[in-house]
Amino acid sequence: MRNYDLEFLKRFSLVLVFLSIVTLGLIIGAWFLHKSVPTETPPNVAKRTEARIAPVGAVYAGATGAAAQAAATAAAAAAAQSAYGGTLDGAVIYQNLCAGCHTSGAGGAPTLDHQHWDARIAQGTETLYRHSIEGFTGAAGVMPARGGNPALNDEQMHAAVDWMIDNLK
Repeated sequence: MRNYDLEFLKRFSLVLVFLSIVTLGLIIGAWFLHKSVPTETPPNVAKRTEARIAPVGAVYAGATGAAAQAAATAAAAAAAQSAYGGTLDGAVIYQNLCAGCHTSGAGGAPTLDHQHWDARIAQGTETLYRHSIEGFTGAAGVMPARGGNPALNDEQMHAAVDWMIDNLK
């Protein structure tokens, strides 16, 4: 072999060794970087962990805590048994229940105009409240007790009657 061929092989070998060392260094560097980046936790694993370490119950100290617990339980039970979330907004109650009959006049229900309501208003609001709560059967038609929804409480019925009177045409 000639002298310049040997020189080329030597230098080519050195370049290959250098490139192999650089490649190996990049692989090791990438491996260390990959290990230093925190892995993402799937959402369901995080939820299971939170559920596992959550306290089993709450502590209520003394009479104050017991009273607060009893009040919260009573409020939740009352809200669950009240129609329309216990709202006292007469418009909500009217739109969800009363409008079915009082808009069309079904079953002899008076529509929201003075022609149908003036004589009823003259009897007094207490009579209107009583008829809406207890129900009423008259010559013109029938009003079911609590508008047919027994979950409505007295205050809600008063609110619905007041809203109807305030919105006569």
